[in-house]
Amino acid sequence: MAILEVKNIEKHFGNTQVLRDVSFSLDEGNTLAIIGSSGSGKTTLLRCLNFLETPNQGTISVKGETLFDAGWPVSEQGKNLRTKRLHFGMVFQSFNLFPQYTALENVTLAEQLLAKERPDFKQKKKQLYADIEAHGKELLAQMGLSDRMDHYPHQLSGGQQQRVAIARALALKPDILCFDEPTSALDPELTGEVLKVIRSLAQQKTTMIIVTHEMAFARDVADQIIFMDGGLVVEQGEARQVIDAPREERTKQFLSRYTQG
Repeated sequence: MAILEVKNIEKHFGNTQVLRDVSFSLDEGNTLAIIGSSGSGKTTLLRCLNFLETPNQGTISVKGETLFDAGWPVSEQGKNLRTKRLHFGMVFQSFNLFPQYTALENVTLAEQLLAKERPDFKQKKKQLYADIEAHGKELLAQMGLSDRMDHYPHQLSGGQQQRVAIARALALKPDILCFDEPTSALDPELTGEVLKVIRSLAQQKTTMIIVTHEMAFARDVADQIIFMDGGLVVEQGEARQVIDAPREERTKQFLSRYTQG
């Protein structure tokens, strides 16, 4: 069953059209990898899904509920953005951790802020914070970081920082976890650490969208792959088919630059 439906998304920056009639769906528990050259629109598409950018055309629906329709009035498009964003967890290439907070504090901060809005917060503050801390520790343990919970970002390697960022994205239990080239800032050894975590999440049937330049990883972990070029979806299909036997000439040209593992 499709958890995400994206239809006819277009995005312009001034006179430059970055996304052109992008449509796809994603089933719950599946992983979608988005591949393509720099400037092909991959990151802009993720930012539209997370409502960090506003599409000029198209619709976005999660679990059958339309979250965005370019035909709505502008005032309607901008309503309840924070609530809409909670459907998506975002992991950026540059980690984006708060330097003044420990790993555990980075993971628990958003949950604590949401808890403060509960009508029963004052009465249940101690229990709520205890539950949030326990959840944060559980997520960091899942990332293999039980011994790094009290460390600050500058005390962690790039791979460890990215794993903290993944734990933070998971903390609010999003319907869909999005990664924007999560290993691009890492050296090969640290890349392996992060890919191992993402592979584990895929095995647990976490619904994910991954923008990546790791072709062998995309082939082995993703259920579906979209290849984008010039803001268009040039080819989409089952992961191994797209990587190992692409149908479109432009996909073949792009993949010919990579040696398959």
